[in-house]
Amino acid sequence: MTRSDTQPALYCLIPAAGTGSRASGSAAGAPPKQYQPVAGKPMVMHTLAAVSGVTRLKRCMVVVPAGDTFLSMILAAKPAFVVADCGGATRAASVLNGLNRLLAGGARRTDWVLVHDAARCLVTTSLIDALIDACQDDEVGGLLAHKLPDTLKREQNGRSVTTIDRSDKWLAQTPQMFRIGALVTALEKAGDGVTDEAGAMEGMGLKPKLVEGGAQNFKVTYPEDFALAEAILRSRA
Repeated sequence: MTRSDTQPALYCLIPAAGTGSRASGSAAGAPPKQYQPVAGKPMVMHTLAAVSGVTRLKRCMVVVPAGDTFLSMILAAKPAFVVADCGGATRAASVLNGLNRLLAGGARRTDWVLVHDAARCLVTTSLIDALIDACQDDEVGGLLAHKLPDTLKREQNGRSVTTIDRSDKWLAQTPQMFRIGALVTALEKAGDGVTDEAGAMEGMGLKPKLVEGGAQNFKVTYPEDFALAEAILRSRA
């Protein structure tokens, strides 16, 4: 991972402090979702493999909860990756803590950061590169997203009452790429309730750029998602 010192640096931040309760169900002692096996590896390792292929990144920080040592030894010999045990109670808090840790470590507020979900293990290096290409000269930044393919309904008391126009609807994905300083300001203003970085930026009156991601860049969320992710990863292999 290299860059020219004359250009803003590119960092990656992966929040991995959640427990993944929707994926684990009620199984006692189940590991966090990002550490559960998919196609022979912990899910997060597929995510990190895609990130490691992005040669323009200066560093990738994985944010984990205090006391979580799962990745520390695995990534100890990989200087381009840093594990930070500053995870918060929410995704937004983990991202904000990670951004402040990047700044404390020498990153500049004008540098770019790509925030990516650990559980989007099907992302590819080429998708990440496409986002960088589309956003590196943009005033705001942007995110990978996928145009909504299905008919969208509004529900009332368990019944469909309205069909909503889907022509301008997108499913937000990650990575999401913004300037570090601007994102810190946006997250501080938005608070813990914001569910993605683009939402925080929108709260500042900004309009992030939408970059086509693709149907396979989904977030592994429910138990049935594991089988689909495994099938896709094995088909790629």
